[in-house]
Amino acid sequence: MTPASGGFAAAASKEGGIPVRERYEHFIGGAFSPPASGRYFSNHDPSTGEPFGAFARGDAVDVRRAVEDAAAGQSAWMAMRPAARGQVMLAIASRIRRDLDALAWLESLDSGKALWLSRLDVETCARYFEYFGGVADKILGEVIPASNEHLMYMVREPFGVTAHIIPWNAPITQAGRGAGPALAAGNAVVMKPAEETCVTTLELARICVEAGLPPGAFNVITGYGEEAGQALTSDAGIRKIAFTGSVETGRRVMKAAADRVVPVTVELGGKSPFVVFDDADLDSAASLARKAFVLNAGQICSAGTRLLVQRRCVPAFVERLTRELDKVRIGPGVEDPDIGPVVSEQQRQRVERYIEIGRAEGARLAYGGYRPADSRLRGGYYVAPTLFVDVANSMTIAQEEIFGPVGCVIPFGDEEEAVRIANDTQYGLAAGVWTRDVARSHRVAGRIQAGQVYVNDYQPIGVEAPFGGYKNSGYGREKGLEALHHYTQTKTIIVRTAPDGATAG
Repeated sequence: MTPASGGFAAAASKEGGIPVRERYEHFIGGAFSPPASGRYFSNHDPSTGEPFGAFARGDAVDVRRAVEDAAAGQSAWMAMRPAARGQVMLAIASRIRRDLDALAWLESLDSGKALWLSRLDVETCARYFEYFGGVADKILGEVIPASNEHLMYMVREPFGVTAHIIPWNAPITQAGRGAGPALAAGNAVVMKPAEETCVTTLELARICVEAGLPPGAFNVITGYGEEAGQALTSDAGIRKIAFTGSVETGRRVMKAAADRVVPVTVELGGKSPFVVFDDADLDSAASLARKAFVLNAGQICSAGTRLLVQRRCVPAFVERLTRELDKVRIGPGVEDPDIGPVVSEQQRQRVERYIEIGRAEGARLAYGGYRPADSRLRGGYYVAPTLFVDVANSMTIAQEEIFGPVGCVIPFGDEEEAVRIANDTQYGLAAGVWTRDVARSHRVAGRIQAGQVYVNDYQPIGVEAPFGGYKNSGYGREKGLEALHHYTQTKTIIVRTAPDGATAG
């Protein structure tokens, strides 16, 4: 079956849903395009385990065509005035909001996440295009006063065609997070979504072209990492790579980039500390701790999964947190629960394996650790929120990223020990600090090795705040104006202005 042309209904209901394509092609040159090989792969709805669509299985031939079309699209994009490019991006934001309900419905079907969270993710995607569209004509250079005989200035220019490999935990926000600054800086985009969640990235590219983006300026190739992903990072036409995913895959991407001497931004894993001192507002801390490791079924790179709690208030904090976990409603994403399933059966088995490791290593299971008993959920990939206590930071469940709704309470004695434990990890993506002591909050936040640190809150700001990791959590930054520095390259121009024979005064 060939995909239907045009868009889809702007609104969807739980009763009627929206039409879903039976077959999804690549999006190349402004149109849906079948794979050169004629091969497809199937996906499943994580909420039910039922089949959900066939997707083009891309390879090097498809990637080469997408990169060639992107080069042409980038030329057309750069031929537009910066202000006109910004206006197109604002039009994209408007169209995303027009289709918000429909896109959210697709996001929940594809990823299993709760519909309310999908709506927030779609709005965040729109906000990326709005935010970066507003700065498309404000990417400034500098004049450098170094000589009376010369005019020296620096300008920022796009790389050309940028490659983006995005994960399955938040596909539409990850797509907007990469495409927004890349396009604002004048680049074209070739994006490969995770094979588990392709739908909204494809529809986003279509919306972009409908809103005025030149055909080819945003192409999407679907498929597997070892085929489409590897071909994309190795293609000679790619001049910048952005990758979000596991440390293991990130290393392979960085090696491919190094072989071709191409800059790369990598946002990798996390095992973020959530530090609670005994003077904190424990009710607020427990409520945000639930969000920190349960939101999106724990499938967030910056999830606050290591709950470092000052020893004397551990019992009171755990009591409050278990009450919070009692409130969590689990169900199919499109039924709008608090959390839905994890993305696949493979991911559920991974989470359950870590739960067993935690038990075997001596951590005490204080909550959850099972599959929900509701018979309606039997076909989906559900895991109940799980809390371990009596955890040592050396345990596997405290050191390795689980990517599921599993939190570990790790006690500490004083501020020095809290900082030491917080930094005793290979990761450094995010952290939270809970205290009423203003001086302590600044001291501890300044000493924790992480790209973002929240005080008396967790993940409160999205689009505007630069985001990226320390250590094995990666390097480079997404979000905020800082992202533009990673999607532009600087050129210095030096012009002799003194008359012939003149010397500097």
